[in-house]
Amino acid sequence: MDTNNPLALLGGLTPAQFMRRHWQKKPLLIRNAVPDLEALTRLDMADLAERDDVESRLIVQKPKGWQLKRGPFGRRSLPPFKQREWTLLVQGVDALDDDVHALMQQFRFVPDARLDDVMISYATDGGGVGPHFDSYDVFLLQARGQRRWRIGAQQDLTLQEGVPLKILANFRPDEEYVLNPGDMLYLPPRYAHDGVAVGECMTYSIGFRAPQRQDLVRELLQRVAEDGEDETLYKDGRQAAACEAPARVPAELQAFAQDAVTRALKDPRQLARALGEYLTEPKAQVWFDDNPGAAETAESNWPPAGGVALDRRSRLLYDEHHVFANGESWRAAGRDAALLRRLADEHGLDARALRTASDDARELLLSWLESGWLQLR
Repeated sequence: MDTNNPLALLGGLTPAQFMRRHWQKKPLLIRNAVPDLEALTRLDMADLAERDDVESRLIVQKPKGWQLKRGPFGRRSLPPFKQREWTLLVQGVDALDDDVHALMQQFRFVPDARLDDVMISYATDGGGVGPHFDSYDVFLLQARGQRRWRIGAQQDLTLQEGVPLKILANFRPDEEYVLNPGDMLYLPPRYAHDGVAVGECMTYSIGFRAPQRQDLVRELLQRVAEDGEDETLYKDGRQAAACEAPARVPAELQAFAQDAVTRALKDPRQLARALGEYLTEPKAQVWFDDNPGAAETAESNWPPAGGVALDRRSRLLYDEHHVFANGESWRAAGRDAALLRRLADEHGLDARALRTASDDARELLLSWLESGWLQLR
């Protein structure tokens, strides 16, 4: 993608301009950002909400307050489509639908490591999830019908108590917009917003990952510890008798613990490997179907004439020394590293590119085909 090429998706801004002016800074309303969007239907949404491998939520506004239920939902468990003020949310639709996955690829001017998923919200007239804020960047793309958005850069993020949703207690909007099909609104993190359906409507939310520092530290330390091979035991042969203060933690043991953590984090490549594995870990609802037939076909006719394509559920990243796929990592260098990086960037390889694969790279790609991480084109 040419970051200096103006995009209708960004209202005529180039990706470079958008990232400099708006990303994590201020909202942007884009009229007719995706003019020819072929959106899912409400029946498509109901079908997805029935699946066990899909995260779905039902939010209903009632006179006594908000009601939240988690799926899967049988068709009869959803309210009638004619009933007002209810919303069905389906998460991770980009991993379930080719068109939605293709739509998300348009946002790859943001690094893949930050790109999360597409959530779709179907709402009947008056439906919404209340005024709230997200801790991550989001593009709100109107797919069907209209939705009225009120937004505000307020500092008071106090939440209502006793409510099953994270609803702002003191919402004070600064601006208001009605979005039509194809219109899109970008909001930076922690920007308060409230969207209400004007008639029946559907909204695509393209969200981005923003790991909290505490979560990242916990995850990386656990992964580094699991990869470690240092089985050194604590020794205290010079420990004095502790008659007067037996409950005090020995300073030597504290120093041993500090040294253990320091040693675990001493190798920057080990930490980089743990980060890449964490960033590509599939979500709990994602699993792959083994496809040994594809691997056998490719192996007997290498390279496959149509090439290979990354499965839409796969996450593939790389750094200077590694390639990361679906929570696993491999060291890569030279020609093979260039080939795998191209696969990560382009999400596919043609037969000509596959001919350059070494035996090791070929075996790796065949194993990914067998695991369902790659597909034959």
